[in-house]
Amino acid sequence: MLVNKYIAVSTSSVLLVPYEASHVPAYHEWLKDEEIQETTASEPLSLEEEYAMQASWRSDHDKLTFIACIPSSAASIKAGGCDTPDRMIGDVNLFLSPADEDEEGCIGELELMIAPKDARRQGYGRGTILTFLQFIQLHLDEIMNEYKTKLGIEKMKLLQLKVKIGSKNEKSIKLFEGIGFIKVEASPNYFGEFELTLEGFLSEERTRNLMERYNIQDYKEMEYQASIV
Repeated sequence: MLVNKYIAVSTSSVLLVPYEASHVPAYHEWLKDEEIQETTASEPLSLEEEYAMQASWRSDHDKLTFIACIPSSAASIKAGGCDTPDRMIGDVNLFLSPADEDEEGCIGELELMIAPKDARRQGYGRGTILTFLQFIQLHLDEIMNEYKTKLGIEKMKLLQLKVKIGSKNEKSIKLFEGIGFIKVEASPNYFGEFELTLEGFLSEERTRNLMERYNIQDYKEMEYQASIV
């Protein structure tokens, strides 16, 4: 999606930046890890394929992606400054798809990855997903407009947010349950995953309260000065 092309999001817990070609080499190294492949249900790609994937995530109307980095107090966010490989910690994504029961509705599936082992269990995952949810809430009209325009339809609304997590990934399950997601079924599906959906609906008050509960402060959107290709 283009909605976040020039936007970085800073909080006390994380810095989110658009996924740029400059991030691909580090991202490619992350995806070589078999544990990450298993938890993200992904297959390793060649470096060339990863660059092509990054380009598609930027242009596709149904994908919204940020790279998560350790928080920064910088007054401006420029590619190659606060988002170098040593500061990158993962990514967060929203994938939109049509809802079966409503021609003017869509379902949003979330994906979260904290890649470096030494960055896990430090609150980065929760900080990343809640910062991302706040961004989605604040920009929901723009996100829906971009999605519906590419589909060539006049109206579109987000009906539900969901996440699919491998049944063995107990930490991620607890993370999402802790912010209001509930399991659709008591047992994993055929693929060994639990599907969880957000109970109720996303709202500015809800995301603000969750951020306050987990002490995620100073939400701020800043101009992201992208690389010149």
